[in-house]
Parts: sequence; structure tokens; C-alpha cells
Amino acid sequence: MGVRLMVVDDHRLLAEALASALKLRGHRVLAAAAPAAGAAELVISRAPEVCLLGTATPAEPGIFDPVVKIKRERPQVAVLVLGPVPNPRGIAAAFAAGASGYVRHDERIEGVERAIMKARAGEAAVAPQLLQSAFGELLNPAAQPDDEGQRLLQMLTPREVEVLVRVADGEDTRLIAAGMGIAPSTARTHVQRVLMKLGVGSRLEAAALAARTGLLDRAGPVRQGPGVER
Repeated sequence: MGVRLMVVDDHRLLAEALASALKLRGHRVLAAAAPAAGAAELVISRAPEVCLLGTATPAEPGIFDPVVKIKRERPQVAVLVLGPVPNPRGIAAAFAAGASGYVRHDERIEGVERAIMKARAGEAAVAPQLLQSAFGELLNPAAQPDDEGQRLLQMLTPREVEVLVRVADGEDTRLIAAGMGIAPSTARTHVQRVLMKLGVGSRLEAAALAARTGLLDRAGPVRQGPGVER
């Protein structure tokens, strides 16, 4: 007997392709696509047996809030997260939110179907190695601290770190140049390199990212005073 399920994903083409494939295998797909912001409400209103909930960023804070809401309002619905290859923190967050399993985007349709059947039966639908990593993260969260700030810090030279600290302090190009003893054009070049390496489009975004990831705390005292760089 087919499973009454939903496929909810921001990427309509992916959602509709997966829904079509599952329909051909005898399952009853209630919906194929919806924005992430409305995913929980849609699932709650339709109450499927299993929901495949797509995400492109499993490690992003709050990404699994829809899972929490679904499980609170419809605890009988089994939620399978559909996403990219996760790190332990991402898959741990999915399980902590109440998900029944995690299916990779590149999984074959047979694997997706097996996960659906396991989820409906109340079993954990996830590859053993991913499950082991997830439980390790849940049981020992301090063993694998969030290293995003450290990773970003390693991308920057000491000079660029100093520039970022000054940007976060609200210094403009003129103040950065004066404080570091460099030409304004050199200061502008440093700022642009920092923005490029951090993948942001403005100084405000760079400062916000540095604060959110703890990069500024990791940087420590970096001001070196006026130098001779020109």
C-alpha cells in the first residue's frame, strides 16, 4: 500500500521530479513544492504520513524550526529531511528537532523509498555512519565546537584580520589607513580582500558575520600601530 506523503522544497523542479517518481511507485503525494517559510503550515494542514522536507543548508541555525513546529502540532507525521551531504552538527540538529531521518539529495529513488517506509514504521531512516555521527554530536556537543569563526580566521592574513577588527569598530577607510600607517588606497584594497574572502558584499555584513561566528573574539589583540606599508 502506498504512503500518503508530501514533498516540500524551495526548488520546485526537484520537488516535482521527486513527487512524480514517487507517484509512479504507487505513493500518494499530497503536495510537491512550497517556500521553506510556509512548509510547516502546509504539512500541518494536510497531515501526511511522511513529509520529505528539503533544505540546502542543514547546518544553518534555525533551519529545522519547521520540523519542530510540525512535530509539536502533528506528532504523528514522520519528517524526513532531504538535503546535501551533512556534517555531524547538521544531522544532529535535524534529529534534535524531531526528524525521523535524513536523505541525501543524491540518493537513488529506491533509497528514498526505503527511508520513507522506515520513517512510517517509526524507525530511524538514515545511513548508519551518519546516525553514529549525529548521536556523537548530541551526546558530546562540546567535543566538536562550532569552528566557523576559526575557519574564517584562517582565510585572512594578520593584516586583514586587523582591518576586519577596525571595520567592526566602525572605522572608515581614512581611519583604518591612519591607524595602520598605510595609504588609503592600500586600506581600501585590504577591505575589499576581506569582503571577498568572507563572501559578503558590505562592511556591515562583514562586521555582522565576524560577530556572529565569534571571529573577533578569536582574533585577539591584533592592532599593531602605524607601520611603514604604503
